[in-house]
Amino acid sequence: MTATPLRAKRAVPTMRDVAALAGVSTMTVSRTLHDDPRITDETKQRVRVALSELRYVRNDTARNLRIGRGAGAVGLVVGNLANPFYSQLALGIGEVVEQYGLTVMLVHASGDHNREVRLVADLLSRRVEGIVIAPEGDDHRHLGPGPMHGTPVVFVARPPSGISADCVLVDDFAGTKDATGRLIARGHTNIAFVGLPPTVWSGAERFRGFAAAMADAQLRLNKRYVRYQQSDVMAAERTVRSLLSLAKPPTALFAANNRNMIGALRAASDAGPPIALAGFDAFELADMLGLPLIVVSYDAVDLGRQAARLLLERVNADGAKLPARRVIVPTWVAEYGPPGGQYHLLHLPRLSRD
Repeated sequence: MTATPLRAKRAVPTMRDVAALAGVSTMTVSRTLHDDPRITDETKQRVRVALSELRYVRNDTARNLRIGRGAGAVGLVVGNLANPFYSQLALGIGEVVEQYGLTVMLVHASGDHNREVRLVADLLSRRVEGIVIAPEGDDHRHLGPGPMHGTPVVFVARPPSGISADCVLVDDFAGTKDATGRLIARGHTNIAFVGLPPTVWSGAERFRGFAAAMADAQLRLNKRYVRYQQSDVMAAERTVRSLLSLAKPPTALFAANNRNMIGALRAASDAGPPIALAGFDAFELADMLGLPLIVVSYDAVDLGRQAARLLLERVNADGAKLPARRVIVPTWVAEYGPPGGQYHLLHLPRLSRD
């Protein structure tokens, strides 16, 4: 028996399919979709029956591209999807743009600058209305007016370098200075800093806040207690272990983001010298651990909202005339722990590494 070749089944019905089933032209189908009064009620009914039978869905993106409009979406370029910050950021952006019938097209650069350049070019080819980006590195030429071809861009978490553009930043300096000052107020003088590389904007600003708090208290900044590394939990754990193994270990530590804080908690959960912990970025269950923690918080969802509002103002006809704007999202400090204010981790339970 000879096998009959299988015909490729059309996954999505087209307007041409609807026209064939209804016995009309594709133009008549298009006019019916737009409720054109020139089409008779009887013809409209035949087309609607065909639409229902085929489960036809309008392709507004393709239509918009044909008539020169945008794709009905804004692009969001992030660096590390494992960081909860980016999911909160996306929620805030979506909350605003969806009110205008837009969606969020999220892409992940994986901390790779070259990949980021390619992803931005791909978003532009898809005719997004604009792009919100948490960029990698300091080379932002691919986000300048020429390469963007008039598509607006808003930076989040770090300002643009070498170009003029809107940005929404966290008050990294003030939050870190406040939290470090609280460690100092509890009598700590040997305080370590585990942070992002100084080439990262937030890393540089948070270290600047840490150093300012130490200077205000007239405390010497011990270089042995300052460690830089990327926001990787395991790397942070190793770094904190090395600090705790020093002949004179620090009695307190500031972790510059939530990934570093989790690594610090894991390191401190093993037997060893007690250490007080403060850190930047809230993380889940921080208030339920029953541990003495000082945490710098901010509203990452609102960061997304602010970025989306700036972007939509640029998308409007007169948006190109606006000067570059900078919005600073405030921080606040939360203190968790057992009653009595004891800020040494004396009996920290061992944390799972699974």
